[in-house]
Amino acid sequence: MRRMLAQARAPRDTLMRATINIECTPAEARAFFGLPDVQPMQAAMMDRLQERMVSEMDRFSPEALVNQWLATFPQNVERMQDLFANMFLGGTGQDGTGPNLRR
Repeated sequence: MRRMLAQARAPRDTLMRATINIECTPAEARAFFGLPDVQPMQAAMMDRLQERMVSEMDRFSPEALVNQWLATFPQNVERMQDLFANMFLGGTGQDGTGPNLRR
C-alpha cells in the first residue's frame, strides 16, 4: 500500500523542458539583444587593412627582395651570383664553368 502511495505522489523537483526555435537574421538578433551594429566599423577596418596590404606588396616583390639582400651583403654579390648559377644549372648537367659563366 505504501508503494502505491509513493508512486501516486508527484515529486516536488520535477523539471519541465521547453525548446523555442527562433528564426531571424544576425542583424535582427543583435538588435533584439541590444548589441551594437559593427558593420560600418568592420568595413572601415577592412578598407584600411586592404590599403596597408597593397602598399606593402611592393616591398616583397622579387626585385625588392634581391635589392635588399644585395644591399645588406654587398661583399657577397659574386657569391650570390654563383649560388644562383649553381642552383639553376644544377639540374641541367652543366658545371657552371662555360665561356659565358663566371666562376
